[in-house]
Amino acid sequence: MKGTMNMTTGSPYKLMIKFALPILLSQIFQQLYNTADTLIVGRFLGMTALAAVSSSGPLIFLLSSFFIGTAQGASIVISRYFGAKDNDKVSRAIHNNVAFGLVAGSLLTIVGVTLTPFLLEWMNTDESVLPQAIEYFRYYFIGSLGMVMYNVCSSTMNALGDSKRPLIFLVFSSVTNIILDIVFIRVCHFGVWSAAIATVISQFASVVLCLIHLCQPGHIYSISLKKIRFYGDMFKEILRYGLPGGVQNSVIGFANVIVQSQINSFGAFATAAYGSYAKIEGFAFLPINCFCMAITTFVSQNLGAGENGRARTGARFGISASVILAELIGVAIYFSAPYLIGLFDSTPEVIANGTTQAHICSLFFGLLALSHAIAAVCRGAGRAFVPMAIMLSVWCVFRIAYIVTVMHFIHELRFIFWAYPITWGISSVIYILYYFLSHWQNGFKQKPTTAPVPVLETEVSEMLEMPEQTAESAQITVPAEAPQFLSPIEDEETDANEE
Repeated sequence: MKGTMNMTTGSPYKLMIKFALPILLSQIFQQLYNTADTLIVGRFLGMTALAAVSSSGPLIFLLSSFFIGTAQGASIVISRYFGAKDNDKVSRAIHNNVAFGLVAGSLLTIVGVTLTPFLLEWMNTDESVLPQAIEYFRYYFIGSLGMVMYNVCSSTMNALGDSKRPLIFLVFSSVTNIILDIVFIRVCHFGVWSAAIATVISQFASVVLCLIHLCQPGHIYSISLKKIRFYGDMFKEILRYGLPGGVQNSVIGFANVIVQSQINSFGAFATAAYGSYAKIEGFAFLPINCFCMAITTFVSQNLGAGENGRARTGARFGISASVILAELIGVAIYFSAPYLIGLFDSTPEVIANGTTQAHICSLFFGLLALSHAIAAVCRGAGRAFVPMAIMLSVWCVFRIAYIVTVMHFIHELRFIFWAYPITWGISSVIYILYYFLSHWQNGFKQKPTTAPVPVLETEVSEMLEMPEQTAESAQITVPAEAPQFLSPIEDEETDANEE
């Protein structure tokens, strides 16, 4: 079918790579999208404005992660029934997800605009940074609906195996965002708030493009306005797979806000350095994120089709690729950290703090990738509770306990940075044990039944040709993260976004 990719036939390796490449490119532009504000603001508005924007990641992730993580449950459901060729349930899951996105985006706008000042003060945001930070966040959250709906639309396309169109739409959005940043800040000399406005306009532009594609009639994914509503049974199933991801993201977001508050206690230089490094780590996370999305979609489609062996093969390949690529990038960042941090701010204190964090964390990116990749396997197999429990206990409870305890006795910035590789290592050990000792492939207790649906005569020839087409286009599948916001993320946003 046009605009979809069946992951249940063909070479798992070729499918995953072919599907992952557009995802990787889209993630690069997603990071450009997020980094443009930081880079341009830092260069033209100064260090205080940079610190204001740099403090945005944890707060945005905290407020948006629950809605996006929950909505990603629809990606698993869509992939599962698409693999089982149950078009009726695929359509209902898509329309249910759109309805959820509209409600979630509206609620997030109200919550974000209202709570921004209180949350920033609670995070110990430096007084010199606070006014511009409040300004930036409030304008950013005005566009929450666009952020959530882009994740809903792109995750839907990814779940159906279409990774090319989200890439095209994201490239357009990223270029628009960068151009508007330059015009507003460099040419018009507007304040830090204009960077948020540029992001909002760009996000809504990408949503419009996504909806134009998804509203085309005659396809399995076609969205009809009269069908957008909550379907009781389907909504329960989406919540079953998505709610653990939403809770997990919220918990990670809360933990990162605690970490950010500790970072802020060291002053504006530390805040700016932490935010600059987070952008760099975001790029390092790209191969992890794209293969994790591929793993979830591939595993979900094949388990939905009863192809347990293919699901295991794809999982092994995705995990290995994620770990190897992440570690190679980590080594590169280790040696180039001072130059990369200097792109955002040339202040010696900022470069020194950012380089210290890079040297502590970057060589352990393989552990971060391993945790996220096996978590993606669990989600694709309908075992979303497992990564939620691990992230809650290790990346939240243990990480916060470590930081609070260490800061009580040794108030040094570098010991906060060590919290990340330590918790990545602990979670990786737990995930490895679960992967090899459990029957994760039995997460879907029974194969969903296929409901007959009417087919247009013009679609019959496409269906007859499909096995050959999927064999040639066989490539990786990914569920949206996000975003990670912000991509579908899969879920987890990333410890990169996570952090």
